[in-house]
Amino acid sequence: MFINAKVRRKSLTAKLAYQMLFLQKLVRMVYLTRLEHFNAAHKLFNPNWSVEKNDEVFGVCANENWHGHNFELFVTIKGEVDAETGFLFDVKKLSTIIKEHVIKKVDHKNLNMDVDFLRGKMCSTENLAIGIWQQLEPHLPEAVKLHCIKLYETPRIYVEYFGG
Repeated sequence: MFINAKVRRKSLTAKLAYQMLFLQKLVRMVYLTRLEHFNAAHKLFNPNWSVEKNDEVFGVCANENWHGHNFELFVTIKGEVDAETGFLFDVKKLSTIIKEHVIKKVDHKNLNMDVDFLRGKMCSTENLAIGIWQQLEPHLPEAVKLHCIKLYETPRIYVEYFGG
């Protein structure tokens, strides 16, 4: 019985130490958001459905002549502040990564026809946010983690994606 109590105490001590490290890291976590803008056209249309069903589900967004949006893209990264620079990450470098791997691909484009990472997918704002995450994540340094993609389709409609 004495041995079991001793083992249990060691296990609890190790668990508490791990939780303390996690909390300390969480306290030092900084979040940085960069805003970018792009314009794009798309339509919501499921080719497996009738025109009537598409109109019923998607309304004016199923317009055969497309429609456009002025998208606002918020990219939030997280990590610890570098002691030498005082930065989580250089915001100019973040902007360059976003422009090179996302904005160039989507700005003034037809999302249904021109964007490789949306090919074969429904061009919803949800799928666009997921695709943007997938375009950006591989290009961030190891110490910087992508936290959130927030994508405004209109001033009243936006999607947030936290990875996964």
